[in-house]
Amino acid sequence: MQDVVLFDELTTGDGHRIAIATLNAEKSLNALTLDMIQLLDARLTIWERDEGIVAVVLRGAGERAFCAGGDVRGLREKLVSEPHYPNPHAVAFFTEEYTLDYRIHRYKKPLIVWGGGIVMGGGLGLMAGASHRVATPATRIAMPEITIGLYPDVGGSWFLQRMPAHLGLFLALTGAPLNAHDALIANLADHVLATDAYPALLEALQAANWGDDAHARPALVSALLNQLEGQLGDALPASNVERNLLAVHRLMNRGDLAAVAAALNETAFEDPWLADAAKSFRHGSPTSAAVSWEILNRSKHMSLAEALRMELALSINFCARSDFPEGVRALLVDKDRNPRWSRQLSDIDQAWVDGHFESPWREADHPLAGLK
Repeated sequence: MQDVVLFDELTTGDGHRIAIATLNAEKSLNALTLDMIQLLDARLTIWERDEGIVAVVLRGAGERAFCAGGDVRGLREKLVSEPHYPNPHAVAFFTEEYTLDYRIHRYKKPLIVWGGGIVMGGGLGLMAGASHRVATPATRIAMPEITIGLYPDVGGSWFLQRMPAHLGLFLALTGAPLNAHDALIANLADHVLATDAYPALLEALQAANWGDDAHARPALVSALLNQLEGQLGDALPASNVERNLLAVHRLMNRGDLAAVAAALNETAFEDPWLADAAKSFRHGSPTSAAVSWEILNRSKHMSLAEALRMELALSINFCARSDFPEGVRALLVDKDRNPRWSRQLSDIDQAWVDGHFESPWREADHPLAGLK
C-alpha cells in the first residue's frame, strides 16, 4: 500500500536537518484524507520538538497540484451511508483537519509550503498559515466551495478577512481563481519562484548557515527565497485581482447580499474573470452564499481559534443538510453539473442561516476547545 504522506530529512552543511513532507496522492491531486491529515499532524509535532530540525518543507507529489482540497467524495459517501447527527466521520475529519491547520498557523519553526499547481480548499488551509508560502507561475488557487454547497472553511473565515477591498467576500461568493500574482496581492503567498526551482530551494536550504539562534532562522529563509525569487525575472502572470480590485470593492460594498447578488446577476461584465466569477455565483448554492455572507460579518473580530471552532459547527451542520451532498454529487460523482439546491436566495431567511451556526456541543465539550 502506498504511503499517502512521504517524510524525509536532509542534512545541512553545518550539521542541522531540513524536514520534508510530501502529500503523496498524485492521482487525486493530493486531496486530503483523514489518514493524510493525521500522519502529517503527528510528524509536524515531532519535528517541532526536534532541536536538530531547523525548517520544514511541505509539498505535493507531481507537477499538477500541491493539494486540491479535502476528499469530499469520500466524505459524501460516509454521509449518505450513515446519516447521523453529528456525523462521526465528519466530526473526525474536520476536527483533525482544523487542528492541523491551527498547528501550521502557530508553528514555531520556518515552515515552507511549495504551492505549485492547484491549491484549493483544504490545500489552501495548509498553505495559508505557513510562515513562508511559495507560489509559482503554474499556481492556481481557489476556494470554490460555493459550487459544492459548502463554504470557505479551513480558517477561511479568518484569512479572507485579511484581504483588501472586500476581495475575501468576493472569493467566498464566486470561487474565482487566483494566479501567483493575485496570491501576492491577496496575502495568500509570500514569494513566487520559477516552476522548476524546487531543487534549487532544497540546495539553498542545505547550503545555508543556520547557526544556533532559532529566532534568526525565519529571516534566513526569507532571504534565501528572495534571492531565488530574483531569478524569476519578469515571469509573473498578469494579475486579474490588480486589474479588477476597485470593481470588486464596488460590487461587494453594497450593504446586503441581495444587492450584491443583483449586481452579480445583472451586470454585463466585459472582463472575462469577473464574468466567469458572476456565472459561478449564479450556479452556486444560495445557502452557501447566505451563510458565507453571515460568516464574514460574525468573524470580523474573532481569533483564529474562535473562527475554527465556529467553522467546525458550520461544517457539521452543512453535512447534515442536503446542499453539500448534492453539490458533490453533481460536480464530482455523477458529474452532470446540475445541482438541485434546497433553496433559492429569495427563500432564505435569517433563521435558516442562523441554524447553520448552532453548535451540537456545549462549550466545554467542543472538540476544538483546546485551541487557544
